Amino acid sequence: MIEARHLRVLRAVAAAGSFSAAARSLGCTQPAVSQQMKALEASAGTPLLIRTGREMRLTQAGEALVRHASGILAGLTAAEEEIAAIAGLRAGRVRLVSFPSGSSTLVPTALAALRAAHPGTRVSLVEAEPPRSVEMLRGGDCDVALAFRYDGGEAEWDDLVVRPLLTDRLVGLVPEGHRLAASATVTVADLAEEPWIAGCPRCRRQLVEVCEKAGFTPRIDFATDDYPAVIGLVGAGLGVAVLPELALESVRPKGARTVTVVPAVEREIVALTLPDLAQVPAVSATLDRLALAAAR
Repeated sequence: MIEARHLRVLRAVAAAGSFSAAARSLGCTQPAVSQQMKALEASAGTPLLIRTGREMRLTQAGEALVRHASGILAGLTAAEEEIAAIAGLRAGRVRLVSFPSGSSTLVPTALAALRAAHPGTRVSLVEAEPPRSVEMLRGGDCDVALAFRYDGGEAEWDDLVVRPLLTDRLVGLVPEGHRLAASATVTVADLAEEPWIAGCPRCRRQLVEVCEKAGFTPRIDFATDDYPAVIGLVGAGLGVAVLPELALESVRPKGARTVTVVPAVEREIVALTLPDLAQVPAVSATLDRLALAAAR
């Protein structure tokens, strides 16, 4: 019989590439990893790993088992959590991953409300931008992913439960003394000759696409995933930017002015989970609280 603990170790070995690296990530010893892999291969009745020096390579059977492991482990987690709730334990665990501007705006309100309503539910938070956050969800490393998409894209999310939260409009950001700082609205083309400060890789890609539709390629002088850094660079007069409104909610744009960009460029903020996990009471409650936080 294949055991869940062995699947978790196999997935760690596949990700890390060696027994010793997998042991470090799991917080156990290398001999313990080796023993569990021997037990799993005995249960499977076929080799799962090929040892080449210090590295490990998956056999065809190993690749197949790793491919199924995430779904199996997610299903087991869903079963354990739902049974615990039905048994009246009123306990749960939710691992949440969010992009930074969501972490500073939607997440605090949602988690405070969740804790007040369900004090026995434990929630952990780490930060990652999509598509990394979506990979973590599919890999079994989180239960809920707060993510975003532009223009209703991301057809690859078809296997996930998608809870729409809000539409986040992009706004322009220019230095206080800029020629357009007092303008009611600006077009992206109005900023064609300006140096640009770009955000995260996905936002950067969207910026280039929007500018190219307006007939120019932006000259990106600075790129950073840190929104306060973007605002600081604009405030220092080093360029212009477009940022989601959500990113500006918790940051004071010192030395910079926001301007409305027309036509509107928007991104959809969503919460994602796996179908099995959506049935877990603690996960469902987290999705509900995120939706309520977004509605305020």
